[in-house]
Amino acid sequence: MTTSTSITWDQVLQTFQRHWGYSQFRPPQDDIIRSLLDRRDVLVVLPTGGGKSLCFQLPALLQSGLTLVVSPLLALMENQVQELRDRQLPAATLHSQMPPHQRRRILQDLEQQRLRLLYLSPETLLSPPVWERLCAPTLQLNGLILDEAHCLVQWGETFRPAYRRLGAVRQALLAVRPPGSTLPIAAFTATADPQAQRVLRDVLQLQHPQMVRLNPHRANLHLAVKTVISSGQRQRAMEHFLRQQTHRAGLVYVRTRQDSETLAQNLQAQGYRTAPYHAGLTGQDRRRTEAAWMADDLQFVVCTSAFGMGVNKPNTRWVLHYQTPCTITEYVQEVGRAGRDGEAAVALSLVSEPTGWLDNSDRQRAKFFETQTQRLQHKAQQLVRQIPATGDVREVSQAFPHGAISLSWLHSQGQLWWLDPFRYQLQPAAARSTANTTSPSQAMHRFLHSRQCRWQSLLVAFGFRTEAQYLTRCGHCDNCLKSPAP
Repeated sequence: MTTSTSITWDQVLQTFQRHWGYSQFRPPQDDIIRSLLDRRDVLVVLPTGGGKSLCFQLPALLQSGLTLVVSPLLALMENQVQELRDRQLPAATLHSQMPPHQRRRILQDLEQQRLRLLYLSPETLLSPPVWERLCAPTLQLNGLILDEAHCLVQWGETFRPAYRRLGAVRQALLAVRPPGSTLPIAAFTATADPQAQRVLRDVLQLQHPQMVRLNPHRANLHLAVKTVISSGQRQRAMEHFLRQQTHRAGLVYVRTRQDSETLAQNLQAQGYRTAPYHAGLTGQDRRRTEAAWMADDLQFVVCTSAFGMGVNKPNTRWVLHYQTPCTITEYVQEVGRAGRDGEAAVALSLVSEPTGWLDNSDRQRAKFFETQTQRLQHKAQQLVRQIPATGDVREVSQAFPHGAISLSWLHSQGQLWWLDPFRYQLQPAAARSTANTTSPSQAMHRFLHSRQCRWQSLLVAFGFRTEAQYLTRCGHCDNCLKSPAP
């Protein structure tokens, strides 16, 4: 397999110039590219707009063979592949919504090694047609990239259980290849606190990974939180904020599909150019809404967390959290969609007062998600008593509703080990993690109701304590602007 020893840095720069039009990298892009060409495992945490995709696309194109890119969303995959094809580069994506003839053609390109980059979801990666072809001993594989890697932590225990099986992929693919073969793994994300980084290293079984991290601080992005005491006041606060954003592109975030639909309809009736966006819409409707927002036919989208990854609109001037996310990681992901062009932007979050006596909507919403998690945990513990100690996830999924999700949760608790991407082995209950840590929802609640500098709090939450100490008063959050001068 091709290694960095046969690729000079001049060749790297020439390829960069030829296909991307730039002569120099932005730090730390060059360090990441060198690590990937040296076939090292890498864990990369770069803020939104930091040029993460280039860091794995360029090494993939410089090497002969195939690089697999595991990505969470269809829109994200299609956008990146289209950009690569516009540059006449051999990339493709595979997903379930493809016409059969197109899918067959991509599978044939995979077999005949005509691709350098193949984008696919975790579920597609582990589907029989793809997995069988990847296990062909003659197929040259250069690496496995996990894009938007925080999704493994955020969704792997709930509705995307295939993420939790990715750590067994490398060993299974190397087992059918010549001795001495390697398959480096690189995980890329804009947001991963220290706990999330540990999960990624453990689940993906990263081997002495090169760590590359930049803190999430954005001096052009003003963070603010406004407390409301009723649903009516929340509505009025939103309307007041929107009137201040005339003709400026933005995003309104809510937590449920129903709220996305209802709020968008109400705002449309008031004359706003907007539309709902959530995972329950058809792929065609989601693409249409994305395109309309990118073209400024819509001023803003009323969306759930399903919107945003891979959608790059640099002139997004504001993000409004009509309802706040449950975790700081989600919050940073969503506010980071504003101000990517470096110009001034604002992110406002509307929250119920902390006691919940006057407005308990936030508390009820958090309780709903907490109850859903508890139900999942209960089902998983019931499943342990009904399945064999060693078995196959496909058989469990057929026999039990939510079987795959339950196995994923057991894996997260140390009660299960994946022998390969399909076969599991239960572990003794004593192996279960008992660490007593603050829940993500509690950390988010503290952040929203804190009087400390918000950017300082975020830097501490993401493990950048030294940088937080140097920041002192940031000057671009509501708490700092309220506080008196020292």
